[in-house]
Amino acid sequence: MNEYVNITLDNIDNEHLCCAIGDPKHQNGVSNKKEWIKSKLKEGHVFRKLNARGKIFIEYEPIETAWVPISGKNYEYIYCLWVAGSYKGKGIARELLEYAINDSKEKKMNGICTLVSKKKKPFLGEKKFFEHYGFKVVDTIGEYELLALQFNNNEVPKFNETARKMEIDNKDFTIYYSPECPYVEDEVNELTEYAKENNVKINFIKIDSLEKAKNAPCVFNNWANFKDGKFVSNSILNANSFKKLIG
Repeated sequence: MNEYVNITLDNIDNEHLCCAIGDPKHQNGVSNKKEWIKSKLKEGHVFRKLNARGKIFIEYEPIETAWVPISGKNYEYIYCLWVAGSYKGKGIARELLEYAINDSKEKKMNGICTLVSKKKKPFLGEKKFFEHYGFKVVDTIGEYELLALQFNNNEVPKFNETARKMEIDNKDFTIYYSPECPYVEDEVNELTEYAKENNVKINFIKIDSLEKAKNAPCVFNNWANFKDGKFVSNSILNANSFKKLIG
């Protein structure tokens, strides 16, 4: 029997967040992530993890307060479902998703949704896995798809109009990011130093409010890259991956 823990205000300071375990360079990001979760718990944010030192968790909250450019009524939005390493293939992802689905039903939600892509992309869930549980595509922007599992016949969620632009006016390389991911802070610092040392222009735009998230100019989960004014990927970059991308 697998044992799980839900993060609360009472235990958050003592529990590790599975997506950044023990790596010293990410601990500032972990602290920021914990503060972000603390501010979101009162809004119904759920972070549920396996009670083990591994990258095994699901994270979701009501769509009305989720930091994504998606709108809907009475839906839960899954930010991330991650089962890594030796824990794969043991039914844990199924148990985490089924918990979220049942939790949403108990809360009398209209459904639950998440962001995926037509072809696998980093930091996004597997489309086929969600489809196995009845999730269906309800909106699309390019290669990105919004999947939803409806519990009734109410209106499904959709991408906000601002997200459909996938373009910005600034032609410099621009990165939108949020504290939702603990890896982000260290990568922003690394890229900032790289830009200074190599005389490269990189604009960083921090999504630090619900309003900014809902009005993001692209599909956004926690990171978005723009090159020459056009959205190019949702991959979190370090200096090496940045050089490859602009190369």
